[in-house]
Amino acid sequence: MRRKLLQATVSALLVAVVLLGIPLGVAAAQLIFSSAEQDLGLRASTASRAIEVRYDLNDTIDERTLEAFVSEARGAPKYMVVTLPDGTELSAGEQPDPALVGSYVASSGVFVKMYVAWWDVFLDAAQLVGLVFAVAFVAIVAGIAMASWQAERLSRPLVYLAASAEQVGSGQTRPRLERTGVEEIDLVAEELSRSADRMAARLAAERQFASDASHQLRTPLTALTMRLEEISLMTDRDEVREEAEASLEQVERLVGVVDDLLGRSKRALGAGTELLSLDEVFSQQREEWAATFAKAGRRLTIEDTDSSVFATPGGLAQVLATLIENSLHHGGGTTTVSARESGSSHAIVLEVRDEGDGVPDDLAPRIFEREVTSGRGHGLGLALARDLVTADGGRLELSQRRPAVFSVFLQGVPQMVDLEKVVPHGRALKQRTRWVWGRG
Repeated sequence: MRRKLLQATVSALLVAVVLLGIPLGVAAAQLIFSSAEQDLGLRASTASRAIEVRYDLNDTIDERTLEAFVSEARGAPKYMVVTLPDGTELSAGEQPDPALVGSYVASSGVFVKMYVAWWDVFLDAAQLVGLVFAVAFVAIVAGIAMASWQAERLSRPLVYLAASAEQVGSGQTRPRLERTGVEEIDLVAEELSRSADRMAARLAAERQFASDASHQLRTPLTALTMRLEEISLMTDRDEVREEAEASLEQVERLVGVVDDLLGRSKRALGAGTELLSLDEVFSQQREEWAATFAKAGRRLTIEDTDSSVFATPGGLAQVLATLIENSLHHGGGTTTVSARESGSSHAIVLEVRDEGDGVPDDLAPRIFEREVTSGRGHGLGLALARDLVTADGGRLELSQRRPAVFSVFLQGVPQMVDLEKVVPHGRALKQRTRWVWGRG
């Protein structure tokens, strides 16, 4: 948007310069030449009258008399020719080439012709035209500055809206936005606020329903389980006991299905990405793993970053811990954790790399499958880590086999505005229990 506004403004200014500046420059040049011709004619008229008076008084008229009317100054007549009524022709100065010529004939017949250097007039015209284009250039610069300010003013609330919409989409109540003064943007913000309120109310109702359903279903199922166990213990008939035990297995299976369905519902309703500061997550990982790497004779390097991403609190820390731990157990050399921006969509890529032998070719295609392991783990770590990243709308990939580089792609935010003022970062990450997962 900012680029388009700047392009539109610059295009409009260039059109204005072409349609107004160039004709104005041409008109200014013509005005300078016309003014020079008029001034030259006026000088010729003044000189002819002065010479006419001297001629009528029979005063001496020679070249020294004419030298008073010529000058070497820029823009002044440099050469003049006078023809007296008796046919005498006198001249003074040096004739320029090219030149502008002005003449005048007095009533007594004194004819005066004056010459001014064409290049002197051209330089005056060029200065005026240059002034016109300088003003046009200043106007373009001022227009670009104004367009940049206006683009920033319009794009800032739109970025805020995008971040707020991301939170609304994840099921969280978005922070209130201040009015921007732009009617259309304020209307969108108000509608987004109303949508967030409606969504929050619906999610609250669904959470309540899930809680009530859990309570209402567990009670009769528990009672039925106890009743079947009682029947199984009290009867002496084998066929009754077998039927009771079979029924008990079905009830237990039903309890498991209910727990699984309710667990998924709660995770779907309660899950939600938040704007997390990677610096906080990285600091936590540095404190937790630095000593462990030092004991193993390895070095852990976690580069500082000021980026932020949308992720589930705790989930991202667990994913990084899994990748770092895998690097510790299966990698070699220095393990490096870094973050960088990727593409125009403001995606943030977290990379965990080491200097070891990498991932075997036969294991690499199936590294994220469950129960696939190199022999020193359970084969669950990377599979669960990928599930956590996918739940946050990102992806986890093995971007390089030798040495191993694991990349986590997450949605970031533009750096053009301070989102701390509008979209607060998620709660501080709590210390967690370390999961011991094996490499994929």
